[in-house]
Amino acid sequence: MIRKYLFAGVFTLLPLVVTVWILKGIFTALVGIFRDPLTWLAHLVRVPDPPTWALALFSALATVLLLLLVGALVGNFVGRQLLDWLDELMLQVPVVKTIYGATRQLMGAIQSGQGGSFKEVVLVEWPHSGSYTLGFVASRDCSWAVPGGEGMLAVYVPTSPNPTSGYVIMIDAAKVKAVDLSADQALTWAVSGGVVVPPRTGTGSFRMPERP
Repeated sequence: MIRKYLFAGVFTLLPLVVTVWILKGIFTALVGIFRDPLTWLAHLVRVPDPPTWALALFSALATVLLLLLVGALVGNFVGRQLLDWLDELMLQVPVVKTIYGATRQLMGAIQSGQGGSFKEVVLVEWPHSGSYTLGFVASRDCSWAVPGGEGMLAVYVPTSPNPTSGYVIMIDAAKVKAVDLSADQALTWAVSGGVVVPPRTGTGSFRMPERP
């Protein structure tokens, strides 16, 4: 009986805990970015330093405004030219260009399936025998890296809850099993830490694990 209630509590609270953990990480990062400018502004107008909750609130509002501004810029010619110039600038800075360029290409490939990549979800035995996870087929020719690699796949394995910090593995195509899932479904599964699982009906929706 105790075990039943324990597992019921775990499956009930785990989605909430994961959500709170991710949101906490986001707000902590936002507060860290905007803390110094807001503190400087408070000193400038001679008011007390804002408390943490105020920093979080202003940081969230500033982020929303920034996203709206970027969205508006993308929608017009001048904005697109400005963003293209910003891309070129970021790609000229040492170290920064490696991180920025790789992340930008990765997210673009996952979202749009550029060049046919990241559209196909596969099941791979990783990181060791008897352990499986979902990955995305990045390319179907690894001959540039491995002799006889024409029959090998480059598979991107996302991590949880941040799918952009994943791993790239080269694996024999015969050891990979195709999965009837969309990229969005596989990403949702990874980000949720395996809590949100795709249905077997192929409807494209998700179901939560049944409670014991």
